[in-house]
Amino acid sequence: MNDPIRIGSLYPGRIQPNALHQVKNSGVLKSQDASFEEMLQNRLLHFSNHAVKRLEQRGIQLRPEQLHQIESAIDNAAAKGAKDSLILMKDMALIVNVHNRTVVTAMDGNSMKDNVFTQIDSAIIIS
Repeated sequence: MNDPIRIGSLYPGRIQPNALHQVKNSGVLKSQDASFEEMLQNRLLHFSNHAVKRLEQRGIQLRPEQLHQIESAIDNAAAKGAKDSLILMKDMALIVNVHNRTVVTAMDGNSMKDNVFTQIDSAIIIS
């Protein structure tokens, strides 16, 4: 359970609307299926291509408990009306688009030094 997870192996990307198999002619729960898909999209944590590259370049590996902390932080930021947040963890920083639940970029401790974070409206510190 404490094994590191490589980005892309847990959340390989967004699920495209046509990726879910829909049974034609059943017509039973089409509106409920669409709402389930929307609900699923709203709960998943996404990583932009830029963020994935930065995580790989900087050797950052996220463990499942860290992913849960990030998801919880995004939920808290959304509840406060945040749009773009800086999430600070022990030795890394993540810029997250709260509405899309997408990690936009990631930095390790060395990359954070002498850096100015712009275009954010909130900060969350996870210890």
